[in-house]
Amino acid sequence: MTGTNDANSGADSSGAGAMRRAAIAIVIFLVLAALLFLFGPDDFYPWAKAIHVIAVISWMAGMLYLPRLLVYHADAEKGSVQSETFKVMERRLLRGIINPAMIITWVFGLWLAWKGFGFQGGWLHAKIAAVLGLSAVHGYLAGAVRKFAEDRNEKPAKHWRIVNEIPTLLMVAIVVLVIVKPF
Repeated sequence: MTGTNDANSGADSSGAGAMRRAAIAIVIFLVLAALLFLFGPDDFYPWAKAIHVIAVISWMAGMLYLPRLLVYHADAEKGSVQSETFKVMERRLLRGIINPAMIITWVFGLWLAWKGFGFQGGWLHAKIAAVLGLSAVHGYLAGAVRKFAEDRNEKPAKHWRIVNEIPTLLMVAIVVLVIVKPF
């Protein structure tokens, strides 16, 4: 029992270090963006677009990977070493990558929608609706991570396989809306 607690405390402390490094990286990223905005507002738009795309890629990488982790976690025996490992992986992915990437995506995406398009255009409204849908899936997955962490998941692996496809469908819709601008 003591060995298990030591292993868990070690995982928690290195998890805290990873969270601290992620927070520092986000702060540096936002400070650089603010400096670009303040000292080069004419040239800020392409930088904001680049930051937005980088954040979207990071967010989507996590949104595509997290449900797959939940598929495997659902098949792991509660309390097993494998289950405990999945808990750490899910928590770190959510807190260290997915949450910060979503925030940066929204901040820069809304700024781009305002500055570049004045929030006008049916395609933009549909895109924002799809991103809201992706954010809702994000919230659902965050709740699932909490349930798995407390060994309260009641959903089978098949459920998480289906959920795994939702971010992909929303991503396809968002990309088509942004590139094609069909309306």
